[in-house]
Amino acid sequence: MNFYVEVIASVTLIFGGVFLLIGSIGLARLPDVYMRLHAPTKATTLGIAGVLIASCIIQSYRQETLSISELLITLFLIITAPIAANMIAKAALHHDIKPIDKTQGQEFIPSVKDRLPPPAKPNES
Repeated sequence: MNFYVEVIASVTLIFGGVFLLIGSIGLARLPDVYMRLHAPTKATTLGIAGVLIASCIIQSYRQETLSISELLITLFLIITAPIAANMIAKAALHHDIKPIDKTQGQEFIPSVKDRLPPPAKPNES
């Protein structure tokens, strides 16, 4: 294998591994569910993306064609992780899971819980 391809893949893999480690530590150490959502949605998303891109680089070099599957998985993960975190936060909010006392903006929780979706627009024909 080409030395430069190995270096690029190794750096990307280390980048991903560091972010996965940070996300795992954050998931274990952060105090409440709202803060714990930051670890899997930010750090581990970047970590998995780094690992998948390193895999894409290696497979593309070995097969001499672009490996699309890893890129599609990375794109899907980057798109869906924030949406999943938003849904988890909404579920925690509606189940009255309280944040820790030091959390700022707690006065907005009742108004956010009672917020309705935007009204549907009438069909313009």
